Formats: sequence, structure tokens, C-alpha cells
Amino acid sequence: MFKWEVVDPAPGEAVAPHQRLAWGKTIGLGAQHVVAMFGATFVFPLVMGLDPNLAIMFSGICTIMFLLICSNKVPSYLGTSASFVASVAAIRAQGGDSADVTGAIMIGGIALAIVGLIVHFAGAHWIHRILPPAVTGAVVMLIGFNLAPVVAAIYWPQDQWIALLTAAFMVVAAVMFPGFWSRIAVLLALIFGYLLSWFADILFGPITSVLPTGPDPVEHDRVSWAGVEAANWIGLPSGDLADGVSVVHGPSVSLTFVLLVLPGVIALIAENTGHVKAVAEMAKVDLDPYMGRAIGADGLGTALASAFGGSPTTTYAENIGVMGATRVYSTAAYYVAAAVAILLGLCPKFGAIVNATPGGVLGGITVVLYGMIGLIGAKIWVENGVDFGDPVNLVGLSAGIIAGIGGVTLTITDDFSLSGIALGTILVIVFFHMVNGRAGAGSGQVTRALSHPDREDDVR
Repeated sequence: MFKWEVVDPAPGEAVAPHQRLAWGKTIGLGAQHVVAMFGATFVFPLVMGLDPNLAIMFSGICTIMFLLICSNKVPSYLGTSASFVASVAAIRAQGGDSADVTGAIMIGGIALAIVGLIVHFAGAHWIHRILPPAVTGAVVMLIGFNLAPVVAAIYWPQDQWIALLTAAFMVVAAVMFPGFWSRIAVLLALIFGYLLSWFADILFGPITSVLPTGPDPVEHDRVSWAGVEAANWIGLPSGDLADGVSVVHGPSVSLTFVLLVLPGVIALIAENTGHVKAVAEMAKVDLDPYMGRAIGADGLGTALASAFGGSPTTTYAENIGVMGATRVYSTAAYYVAAAVAILLGLCPKFGAIVNATPGGVLGGITVVLYGMIGLIGAKIWVENGVDFGDPVNLVGLSAGIIAGIGGVTLTITDDFSLSGIALGTILVIVFFHMVNGRAGAGSGQVTRALSHPDREDDVR
């Protein structure tokens, strides 16, 4: 499994997963993959209130585990997943701490691993029956748009002008920068916002705003490196998170919080399936036999990382983009990337620098990222030709989306209720399948009346 065929391809010729370039070039490509995954992999732990250093380290560990489970046939990097960010916000809003967060995500990872096991033996066709594109797009959309209040209430108010300028830079970088630079727009925006905040401290002095740690506005520097100066260069991730839970901690499992993360599992199923298909198409290899392994490996990676207080994982589109640009699909480069990530995770000073990211910078990045997550749901609809002239799609999905985004609550007992993305996902799946394939001949009247209210016949 670890014997790659050494090749020296002509310009434009692809390097297959079982091949590799000379080790010098392979190491360079591995470092490039680290840069590609870097920004999002440590931004998402920050917004979830977890430790970015631990996330970086486990991204490397879990990537190696993923490659081993997939027999080095599927070139992918496991970075931090955004699919659970909305669930984490909901858990914390209900009084849960970081141990509750990682406990719920760990169970979600186990559920994803079980799905992968079923897919491996039963095939992927049943997933498409339960979670067709119409349903998957709706779930992904409500996950992303459910995060809007987090940006508005927590990050943006800390420094609105830095947030606005950082968001503007990220939009420009992602769309207008050439080639590889556009693929690392998150990292570039973070560096830009960091430097901008530093200059703002010099030019304008401290800012007065509400921090996540307290309800009242306080005067503070945008950039404070007190923690960076105290951190060691080499060591295991340590210390406490903002809520007082140790960085490395055991998870706490609650059924209420577990239900909040299950929509993220649905998103990861769709994400992993799409990523494997994308890699197979680009590399011109058949990866269908490894679909279940890839889904299961991602689930095990999420469960393993969460068991120690780390962040959930997923296959990364940023790294697929690097493969598309370089046409090098060698899994050897991913082992190099994983090793570099583990070494970075063992540098506490690096983690302290990341933890010192100003709130305004996170506000600018997340206002774009969260919107992108939501619009990926619409992208799934468009790419799969979901027809909203069909009342099954228009009416069957509508209630779940509004319930999820609007934070509707269904109280079942005094101690148990469903709300937000958990309730929204259940309604999307149940209502869609309740009417799918059962629409009557006159069922289109409601759709036409809503779409063209000026037409008297449809209104009547």
C-alpha cells in the first residue's frame, strides 16, 4: 500500500493516486495542501469555541486514518467541518459547554461511520432514495442560514468596520484573485484582517465593544498577544477554553444535544459522496467501491477527534481544488500534508496566535462563509435540476426550511423539545416523503397560484 510508482509526467499529464513525484516535489505539494486547508480548518474551531491547535493536529491524524481505511485509493484531506457549526451554536444557546458540544459531535461521527458501513455493503443507491437532492439541498441551506444570528449577535458587533473591510477583501480575493490564491481566500482574509486590526490599534487606539465573555461593553485592544508571549514553542495542546473546559477533555453526551447535530450528519453524507465523485471524475478512476469507506472514515475521524475535545472533520473542497489545479492526485502528498499539520498542532505558540484573532476579523469571515454554506444548498438544487414548479418540492420543503432558519420550537415534554435545525431537518424529510409520488392531478394549482397570483383562474 505504501509503494507508489515514481513518475515524471509531461506538462499537463496527471499523476494518479498510486503514483508520486520525486520526494522533493511531493513534499512541496504536501505543504501546498496544508496552506489550502489551513484557513478554514482553524477558523471553524474558533467560531465553535474549540481549540484550533488541537483541530490542526487531529486533522493530520484523521487524514492518515482516512487514507489507511481507503487503502490509499482516495486522495483527500480531512479538515474541520462546517456542518456542525450551527448545531454547536444551538447547543451553547441552550446552556451546553464544550464537553456537551464534543459529546454530541462524537455521537454524530459514530452515526456517520455506521452509514459508511451500510453503504460499503449495501451500496449508495439507498442514500439517494432517503436523501434526494431536494432534501439534501434544503438541509444544507437551513444549516448555513441558521448561523446568521451568530454573526449578528457575537462577531460583527465586536468591530463592525474591521468586519466589513475583511468581508469585502474575502469576496474580492475569492472571485478576482488568480488560480491558487483564490482557493486560499479564507486564509488571506484572516491575515488581511489581522494586520488591519493591528494598524487600527496603532492609529486609533483601543476599541470599546461587547466581547463573547461578558454582556457589557469593555475597552480592549483589537490584537492582544499576551497569550502568545506566554505560550511555549513545543508541547501538546493544553490550557482552558473560553467556557472553562480544558482544551483536551472527555465528551459529555446528552440526547437533546445529539439531536441537534444529526442534520450535520446528513450534510456530511452528501458532502462526502460529492467529494468522492468529484475526485473520481478528476482523476479518471472508479472510486465507487470506496464510497462507503470514505464516509465511514470521515465518521471515525470526527468521533476520534471529538473524543479528545477536537473538532469534527470532513473531506476538503479546498484540497480538491489544489488537485484540480496541479493534476497531481498522489496520496503520498497527503501523508506529507498530514505530517506537517501534526507538527503545527504541537506548537502551542502557533495556537496562541490563532486564538488571538480579533473578533471583527471573524465577523467579516463568517458573514461570508455562513452565507456560502447556505447557498451550497441552492447549488445542490440547481446542479440536480430540482423543479420548484412541482408542489412536492415547493410545499414539501417549505415548512422545514422556515422552522429551521426561524428557530421554531416544538415542545414535546417539559424536559424535551425540538427546535431550529433539528426540527427543520425532521420536517423537511418527513413532509417531503409524505407527499413525494402522491401528488394528485390538481396539486399544481397551489403552486401556479403562488407563482402567478395575477392569473384569476389559478387564484380561483
